[in-house]
Amino acid sequence: MTNEELLPATRRALTHRIATAQTEGRAPSLVAAVVRGGELVWTGSRTSVDGHGPDENVQYRIGSITKTFTAVLVMRLRDEGVLDLADPLEKHLPGTGVGEVTIAELLSHRGGLAAETPGQWWERSPASLRPELSDVLGEQPFKHPVGRRFHYSNPGYTLLGSLIEALRGAPWEDVLRREVLEPLGLNRTSGQPMAPSAGGWAVHPWADVLLPEPVEDLGLMAPAGQLWSTTADLARFAVFLMRGDDRVLCLDSVREMKAPAAVAELGDTEQTYGLGVSIVRFSGGALIGHTGSLPGFVASLWTCEEDDVAAVVLANCTSGLPVATVAAELVRIVAEAEPRIPEPWRPLPEVDPSVLELTGPWHWGTSTQVLRLAADGAVQLGPLAGGGRGSRFRPNGDGTWTGLDGYYAGELLRAVRRPDGSVSHLDLGSFVFTREPYDAKAPVPGGVDPEGWRGLA
Repeated sequence: MTNEELLPATRRALTHRIATAQTEGRAPSLVAAVVRGGELVWTGSRTSVDGHGPDENVQYRIGSITKTFTAVLVMRLRDEGVLDLADPLEKHLPGTGVGEVTIAELLSHRGGLAAETPGQWWERSPASLRPELSDVLGEQPFKHPVGRRFHYSNPGYTLLGSLIEALRGAPWEDVLRREVLEPLGLNRTSGQPMAPSAGGWAVHPWADVLLPEPVEDLGLMAPAGQLWSTTADLARFAVFLMRGDDRVLCLDSVREMKAPAAVAELGDTEQTYGLGVSIVRFSGGALIGHTGSLPGFVASLWTCEEDDVAAVVLANCTSGLPVATVAAELVRIVAEAEPRIPEPWRPLPEVDPSVLELTGPWHWGTSTQVLRLAADGAVQLGPLAGGGRGSRFRPNGDGTWTGLDGYYAGELLRAVRRPDGSVSHLDLGSFVFTREPYDAKAPVPGGVDPEGWRGLA
């Protein structure tokens, strides 16, 4: 479906929101972009950079959004079979002193490592102060037991960058450019600023005056926050995060990155973290992406698959402007003003009769479940009504399916047939699903009372 331009009222609402944000947040400049249907449909900016109005091609530093790029490189190594996410770091990067931490724990900030490096504030000091990983980790690198809780860690992503360099035999940024930036056409994303670029500023909290922030090369810490980018490039990256790209990472692996792996804030189950991405759930969907900040810059990228909308906001101030909130509100403005028009329903071109006969109601104990056939050959199994366990399953080509998400992620679903070929029941992770509640003709664990269902006087 061809993407239509946003309506004038929607465009004005977007402009009004960033104008308010720039004024109230007192940012020297702000740029923003919105993606819908896989295309860049709106850009906006406020004030100037070097005397000119910034546009979608002006670079800003994006801080920790860099971590999502680093995570993509790690997932590529996994997909190639070079590593497993369950591998301890020591297997591939020996001698760090924290080698028991797994790669998945580093990606999801569950490694128990410190949030920052020891010594001077690393974002405002030379990388020459941290020439070795031991300088990044310090003498006491752990703040929590490994795997016990979410604790955001910049050194953790330094380790992942070093892991990439060790396995690829090339600098992290070179690998990133070759394997991600060039295939996706992100030609204005780089480790060092390229003109035109915005300067970073600190805004005095009690006066409308500015102080320039230093621009440091982060050295070993680069995989945690080094990159500079533009709203146009990050808009393309947002499309990749929603749709995948087989040249970089297939859609199933991108979806794996976006599955919750850790509760990001204790007591707040609506905010979680996947493998290199933040996840903020709301009624009817989720925002998935990342925020970033370095002295002089704040950044946010959010995608919303349910509405097929993404937004990017970049500004050149150290603090004061809530970019994550502003980007989320840009998504909301478009989603509410111009709700997504669904694709036309079309019947399947063909269907396997042996799969079709499995569709419809099943019973797990007394709970009614429904198995549905999806257009891509997958099946979905979940409660007939209300909440409860449910998952989507991909076909394995041998009459079985593997769970992709939810409670049954990774579990095997198979139809058990009688000698005459008729279906007896579904077997899923030791659970027996029958056509009738506690079907006496099926091998229900524990058996079924021979007197059957009855009333109670």
